[in-house]
Amino acid sequence: MKDHIFALDIGTRSVTGIILEKDTSNKFEVVDFYTKEHTERSMRDGQIHNVVAVSDIIREVKKELEQSHGTLHKVCVAAAGRALKTMQASASMELNQQPIIEEETIKHLELSAVQAAQIKLAQEEKADDYHQYYCVGYSILHYQIDEERIGSLIDQSGEKATVEIIATFLPKIVVESLLAALNRAGLEMDALTLEPIAAIHVLVPESMRRLNVALVDIGAGTSDIAITNAGTVAAYGMVPVAGDEITEAISDAYLLDFPLAEQTKRDIVNKGEAVVADILGFESTITYDALVGEIQSHVENLASRIAEEILLLNATPPKAVMLVGGGSLTPEITKVLANKLKLPENRVAVRGIEAIQNLTPSKALPKGPDFVTPIGIAIAAKQNPVHYATVHVNGQKIRMFEMKQLTVGDALIQAGIDIQKLYGRPGNAVMVSVNGQDVTIPGQFGQAPQIIVNGESSNVERSIQNNDHVHVTKGEDGLPAQLTLEELIGDLPSKVIYFNNQPVKHYANYYVNDKKQAKTYVVKDRDKIIFDQELLVKDFLHFIGKDKLQQTNTFSIYVNKEQVKLPMGETKVLVNHKQVNVEHILHNQDKLAIEPAKTPLVSDLFTVLEKEASKTIHVSFNGQPIELDRACCSIKREGQIIGQDAVLSNGDSLELKQIEVGSFIFQDIFRYVDIDIRNVSGDFKLYRNGVPASFDGEIHNGDNLQLTW
Repeated sequence: MKDHIFALDIGTRSVTGIILEKDTSNKFEVVDFYTKEHTERSMRDGQIHNVVAVSDIIREVKKELEQSHGTLHKVCVAAAGRALKTMQASASMELNQQPIIEEETIKHLELSAVQAAQIKLAQEEKADDYHQYYCVGYSILHYQIDEERIGSLIDQSGEKATVEIIATFLPKIVVESLLAALNRAGLEMDALTLEPIAAIHVLVPESMRRLNVALVDIGAGTSDIAITNAGTVAAYGMVPVAGDEITEAISDAYLLDFPLAEQTKRDIVNKGEAVVADILGFESTITYDALVGEIQSHVENLASRIAEEILLLNATPPKAVMLVGGGSLTPEITKVLANKLKLPENRVAVRGIEAIQNLTPSKALPKGPDFVTPIGIAIAAKQNPVHYATVHVNGQKIRMFEMKQLTVGDALIQAGIDIQKLYGRPGNAVMVSVNGQDVTIPGQFGQAPQIIVNGESSNVERSIQNNDHVHVTKGEDGLPAQLTLEELIGDLPSKVIYFNNQPVKHYANYYVNDKKQAKTYVVKDRDKIIFDQELLVKDFLHFIGKDKLQQTNTFSIYVNKEQVKLPMGETKVLVNHKQVNVEHILHNQDKLAIEPAKTPLVSDLFTVLEKEASKTIHVSFNGQPIELDRACCSIKREGQIIGQDAVLSNGDSLELKQIEVGSFIFQDIFRYVDIDIRNVSGDFKLYRNGVPASFDGEIHNGDNLQLTW
């Protein structure tokens, strides 16, 4: 038993009715068809503008076919691809340097962008209710982090994440007007599909939809586009330029009325030339090459518009392009379009009904691309019909077209639920100061909305069926910022310092509001945090409890009212054997030594002043070494003369006077030797270096003196 399928292709210029038979092997054969042109412009851009006029044409087509095949009650139809509305939009969310870690969050962001596109479309179409548009698909154009394009949002940090999408919508009125026209013609809708889906269904089977292929149906008034990728129909589009523009160009070039220009175009494509008479009665022969020259700019325009829309929908050129529809026979269109898309010429081709795999050849139907869509409507509407689905969202009953596998996300969009507003609010941020720099610690992300489908926890990507109940509630608010010192700053490094050759391990410290804290301390708003970035000598001495050793105040006195600094009265700090001050920065493995201050003596003062306190010579007397000295300067403190071994105090005020010192003479020696002159009897003699000398004779350093008697 063979099944009959009645389908209608309701186009801008005409209505085509077609009857197919399906045999037991799932093959289809065209039984009959009939085409009737509209008597007025009752169809515009895929939308029925005059329901009565369109229903009259449908009735005539139905009546013609019924004469041979009996009464027709049900019909398969398609919503025109040119009725689809495409809109770009974006949605953003604040990250505050917290990366997105769940795909569900990205999916919610994408749905927010789709909803933004739906609202934007309603505003541009001046529609009061954006729920009158049904999303039949969307594609991601790109993701952004802080306005920089990026491949994926997962684990990316920044201030703001953005997704930009292109979404396709079908106005509800398109289907309602289609139903009204069918009802007036005495027909019941058996199944509904979309024209681009219909053509793709018969030319690009599901097994091939993993390939990125564009199908373009070039009709009379519009060119409809559908794109497959990754196993599905990924995007739809339309440009309001098609075959009529080429026909009008021929009409203008050769002074032909529109119907004759259309026929001339077909004759030249099929036969290579045509003989025509213009409106003035002059007859001429138009060759294929001549025609191409006349319409070249118009073909370029048509190809450019189609290529631009394909690139908008697909972002990059597809792997191949299939052309169907009467306008696909436009001379040179395949070559020009391949050039526009930078594809090899053999990757753009016209496909006719002979390319439909499960269609049995029939003499009842002419070959070529004109009838691909009508046949596709009949087959696709039966095999992949578009159903209505009723879904309850938070108690609200909504009806949806199953243009694709419906998801929870689709239901939320159609119900007008703002996904972004259902996210929990981010937790409060905490402002702190770290080593003098202000730092903002963001609160935790708010939780995603909780979605329950038929009593079970779910997500926005779950498929939904007719009469499903979806309940969505606002996600929990994020917790305030909660971070420990270690999480905020990290582990602080330790250093080993050798103090007086003994290793000491120094651990850096965290200070909060001038109070030492452990690394587990949870920071609070307005905390002033300091951590040891550098280890100074003074801080290390404090760490080991040797604060007193760092008292390196200047030791100075005043000589004749002028300040003189005595370095031996100061503590010395040595790092790696070099003197430094207490502000010196220590590094790992440094060797630190402290030389304590010593009490300065008057003799130290003369060393600093580079002055001789006394004049000294060394001689020998009767074989005994003797040192003779005579003061060169006198030092007084508070009027009292003090010697070279006198201890000085910080801030002492001294008076120093220079003393004229003469030469040493022989008799000076007797102040340093113990000789009792009374015991000397007889004659005595003085010798200097073996030479007789006198008591008042000069002596010098190194002299050998003798006294004999």
